[in-house]
Amino acid sequence: MYSILKKLAKNVLPETYLYEHERFLRSIFAFSYRGKKHHCKICDHKLSKFINLNERDLLCPFCGSRARTRRLYANLINDSLLSGKILHFSPSRGLYKELKKNTDIEYFSTDFENEFIAEYRFDITQIDCEDNAFDLIICYHILEHILEDQKAMQELHRVLKPNGVCLIQTPFKNGFDIYEDATITSKEDRLKAFGQEDHVRIYSIEGLVARLKSNHFSQVTAAKFETDMYSGFKEETIIIVKK
Repeated sequence: MYSILKKLAKNVLPETYLYEHERFLRSIFAFSYRGKKHHCKICDHKLSKFINLNERDLLCPFCGSRARTRRLYANLINDSLLSGKILHFSPSRGLYKELKKNTDIEYFSTDFENEFIAEYRFDITQIDCEDNAFDLIICYHILEHILEDQKAMQELHRVLKPNGVCLIQTPFKNGFDIYEDATITSKEDRLKAFGQEDHVRIYSIEGLVARLKSNHFSQVTAAKFETDMYSGFKEETIIIVKK
């Protein structure tokens, strides 16, 4: 039902109208989801349930946040990371709105392909910023799209301040190696090989940690988090990188 209504709204209503009135439109749809069994960290709504997206993810009916986005926001709050200058690659709409209105931070949102709401279009392999610019970098589900990922890692290291934090997440495979093949270029073949038509590799946790360490980052931690159904969190791993 949710997917059908979302598609219908996109076909009928202008994109600018949807953006400006998204929370109101969602609140109408989400009225029947009110309850006390669950809580969304981003929009602060209490819910009877999250929307289950084919067992793969849990969506908040009020703000549209996914499980990983809610966990990210909770970690930013709990670990006191919302201060100074923040660079956020391809932010989700709900989290963008929360961070954009935070007057305690300098928030730089960027999306090179112009698919997400953002003020900048930085190329992650050649970030147009000075050295040691940012206290926090959020790089969620970006590196698996980048052919020159090691160049991107070097740029993340360059623009991150000493003692700054970079949060990285990608899809992960089991094992220790990274599966990549530059000769696989068609959408169909990439979908078959990497799980999505615009992905160019699949990292393992160990492989990504090792590659980050080989590109100047000395403090790299793979933090594993458990499922929390009350908050709509799923089991996941976040790579925490410090400079």
